[in-house]
Amino acid sequence: MKTPADNASADYIYQELLALRAKRGDDDAFEEIVRTFERPVFYYVRRLVESDEDAWDVLQQTWVKAFRGLGSLRETRRLRVWLYAIAHRTVMSHHRTAYRSQAVREEAFGSAAAVEPDAPPDPDDAERVHQALARLDPDFRAVLTLRFLEQLSVDETAEIIGVPSGTIKSRLFHAKKALKRISRGSVWASGPSAAWSPACWPRAWPGAGSCG
Repeated sequence: MKTPADNASADYIYQELLALRAKRGDDDAFEEIVRTFERPVFYYVRRLVESDEDAWDVLQQTWVKAFRGLGSLRETRRLRVWLYAIAHRTVMSHHRTAYRSQAVREEAFGSAAAVEPDAPPDPDDAERVHQALARLDPDFRAVLTLRFLEQLSVDETAEIIGVPSGTIKSRLFHAKKALKRISRGSVWASGPSAAWSPACWPRAWPGAGSCG
């Protein structure tokens, strides 16, 4: 009987083979990479931007950059981390552009946007996870999503975000404290636990279930 570790190892081998083929100019292999990673990368990006439209825009830019940058992928076994790193940098570029656009609008028309009240918590625990994440600082959202929801290691998370592993550990510590403060009264207020398992991911996610 295959164990989860066996399945994970097989996935990594398959992904590495796809990366090798794509680097050699196999367009079918790159299309398979897109199909394999589109959902998880979109999920990560969506946690860091304001709308589905923004997330799809960032995702499309990510694939263009990945296709053009295949030659720079030296360690094909690290395809997953490489893709997430491209997505993260693209999100940061998106935020810089959005910030500049917002600054221009405010200078021209003044800042008079009303602050919307916090939405009431959804009874679905998976939705609570995402509502709480949306209220966190973007840096906290990124580390929690990569480390717990995407189940990447601290070192992989550090490589994706582009900071030392010690910084990631510090951000995780403070992010979990912030999460506890805004999630009091929910089933996961004590911190990441069962609510951080893939069962609590969006129901559109392959294999998603219930975490209640």
